[in-house]
Amino acid sequence: MIVIVGGVAGTGKTTVGQRLADELGLPFLDGDDFHDPASIEKMRANHPLTDDDRVPWLNRLNGKLRAADGGAVLACSALTERSRRRLTAGLDDRDVRIVFLHGAPALLRRRLESRHGHFAGADLLASQLATVELPRDALIVDVVQPVDKVVAEIMAGLRADRL
Repeated sequence: MIVIVGGVAGTGKTTVGQRLADELGLPFLDGDDFHDPASIEKMRANHPLTDDDRVPWLNRLNGKLRAADGGAVLACSALTERSRRRLTAGLDDRDVRIVFLHGAPALLRRRLESRHGHFAGADLLASQLATVELPRDALIVDVVQPVDKVVAEIMAGLRADRL
């Protein structure tokens, strides 16, 4: 099984993805680890990535998912349908599930303002919220609840095959 945990900055994709991977006994991949240096510097300077900027990154992530024979959990913004199609290209015969985290903009901004050492700051939130396209055929989970409850809701969705 491949589970893509998407959402805008501040939704807790990495935290939720790591916990979900532990629960499922699958390797965890953090999409942020696969950005090229130019994209990281662009985001650090509070400039949002363009679709063209994202293509090589999404291709790298797709390659990692294709190589994950036993499955994986990937934390990746996956903000648009186009991005999700690129991420899942060539995985038609695999069990791919999309989980999309969302939350109130004020909550997400507070989270981003309180995190330190990450290249994507609170100033990028508005552009991500303007870009996001909620996926069809996905489990959409509100992150206002504690992480343990978010993960439990996702696990229940996986067990019930609601994804």
